[in-house]
Amino acid sequence: MSHSINEYLVDLTPKRNELLSKMEEYAQENHVPIMDLIGIEAFLQILRLHQPSSILELGSAIGYSALRMSYTFPNAKIVTLERNEERIKAALGFIKEAGKEEAITLLEGDALELASEASKYGPFDAIFIDAAKGQYVKFFELYEPLLSPEGIIISDNVLYKEEVIMPEEMIPNRRRRALVRKIKHFNSWLMQHEGYDSVILPIGDGMAISKRKKNM
Repeated sequence: MSHSINEYLVDLTPKRNELLSKMEEYAQENHVPIMDLIGIEAFLQILRLHQPSSILELGSAIGYSALRMSYTFPNAKIVTLERNEERIKAALGFIKEAGKEEAITLLEGDALELASEASKYGPFDAIFIDAAKGQYVKFFELYEPLLSPEGIIISDNVLYKEEVIMPEEMIPNRRRRALVRKIKHFNSWLMQHEGYDSVILPIGDGMAISKRKKNM
């Protein structure tokens, strides 16, 4: 998407409430990655079509997307996972300020180790994968058993700053190149998954939407 089109769409996006605007400023000032406006509006619209009553999010950060989901689906139960202590503290503060302590449950720890704990709150109508990008295959395998029969899994950042289409020598450093290889592997693995129909949309930083095949 061109920069001009992105700016045009941002200008058309409805204004957020005071708390969400404060969170957006906090994220920018503290270099915390949250979904961009176009990406999260598309994400929420996809969820509106699905109307989930229970949502699992891997990667809370400061709780921005969890709160956006809770405002959109006030009756939904949201469980969100985060391991970074500073971000957990910020997220809990924002969730409390929003008065959403009953709607949003934050589980603290590494998502690779929390599947058993998260299962106590399942099954989930939607699972949102937005944690460590290099672990997406493991996350998908760990958490897809918690998906309700008609549920969907949304994986964010699967085009990763468009670096998935760059020649490797153009990617800045070895660590970043390794990460991009893992994301590309996930994308190929996901699109060939025998149990799920998936599509990758060039929205935001790339969004994959997966739904269990009917005969599975």
